[in-house]
Amino acid sequence: MTKSSPEPSAPVAQSHGLIATPTIISAMLKSAAHISDLIFSPGKLPQVQASGQLMGVRIPGMGMLSPEDTARIAADLIGGSQLAVDKLRQEGSCDISYSLPKLSRFRVNIFTQRGTCAIVMRVIPSKIPDFAELSLPSQLQELTTLQSGLVLVTGPAGTGKSSTLAAVLNKINEDQAIHVITIEDPIEFMHPHKKATIHQRELHSDTPSFALALRSALRQAPKVILVGEMRDRETIEIAMEAGETGHLVFSTLHTIDASKTIERVVGAFPVSEQYVIRMRFAKTFRYVVSQRLIPRKNGEGRIPAIEILKSTMRTRDYIEKGEGEGKSLIDAMRDGSTEGMQDFDSELERLVRSGQITLDMGMAFATNPGNLRLLLADFGEATAAAPPVSQPPAVEVPSPGSAADSSPTPTPELVKTPAD
Repeated sequence: MTKSSPEPSAPVAQSHGLIATPTIISAMLKSAAHISDLIFSPGKLPQVQASGQLMGVRIPGMGMLSPEDTARIAADLIGGSQLAVDKLRQEGSCDISYSLPKLSRFRVNIFTQRGTCAIVMRVIPSKIPDFAELSLPSQLQELTTLQSGLVLVTGPAGTGKSSTLAAVLNKINEDQAIHVITIEDPIEFMHPHKKATIHQRELHSDTPSFALALRSALRQAPKVILVGEMRDRETIEIAMEAGETGHLVFSTLHTIDASKTIERVVGAFPVSEQYVIRMRFAKTFRYVVSQRLIPRKNGEGRIPAIEILKSTMRTRDYIEKGEGEGKSLIDAMRDGSTEGMQDFDSELERLVRSGQITLDMGMAFATNPGNLRLLLADFGEATAAAPPVSQPPAVEVPSPGSAADSSPTPTPELVKTPAD
């Protein structure tokens, strides 16, 4: 990407003996294991989120970030993208992708707060993960063999939805000689052509909207379509239409479980249309997979708790007619274990009993903590209380090199220092 200075109202990069942005990022990535995000905020040290916890990173030659520091880093990340500059100026935030060769790629959001720039960088692994690496249930392998319909992967931000879909798409890419189109904002995992032919389109640079790209995809002869997010009614409607006409459509929603996902989809339409939408969705959906990432008991990263709703005669009936007493989707998932379904609380019970998460964490992430406590009534009080989580200390890394050197730095030896 050719880099040029943005207009005066945008963040302007300056280089007066300052540490180069790629060098800062490289040092941060090597400061801890299981890093999911990098955060730059005025008045704080550069921070990494590791295993769900934020901690500052002390880099020699760089103290607390100033507004000028974050503006400089933002300008370096934006480079020559005038579109990103315009969105930041007009809307207060912009989404871009950024990469460090041979190290990592990032999904970046730059936004203004209190008149200054702040930055959050989501780390995208250079290697596409597989099902085993993500600890995904084996029954999700069936997603790669579906022929048509709609599959939704849901959960709050940062719960691994993109990674799950990347693993599914990679498996399809390896096994099937078909045409695949993705529509993303921005492109995260880079999928090379394998057995399949994959075209990846990025919002704004390749298409102005998800809905327009999705409608165009229907004329581009794909077998599989991945839509980064179903953000509006038009996108939802076209995705259902694609699923109804023989395409396999994968997408995401920011909903916490299967029931809320159905409510979100149906609620996007006027009341007068909702009954028809329920019938269409009931016939079109194949799976709703909801995810929550939970800190492991041993402190080594996080483990997914996954709820799986599958299309069966019973679940389709509950979606079409609405849930009622004794006719809930949770009941259907709990009773449908032989069909590959599972609900959050039963999965949390399994993780607690197997010692992978603490009881306190299970309760914190449960859909119904009271029910989970009843399920674990025989588990024993001795294992109920988790040790208090202390504030993560900042870590100190050796000098990452001169400002002119933007190459990745050697892996630093970490030295724990008191937290700020």
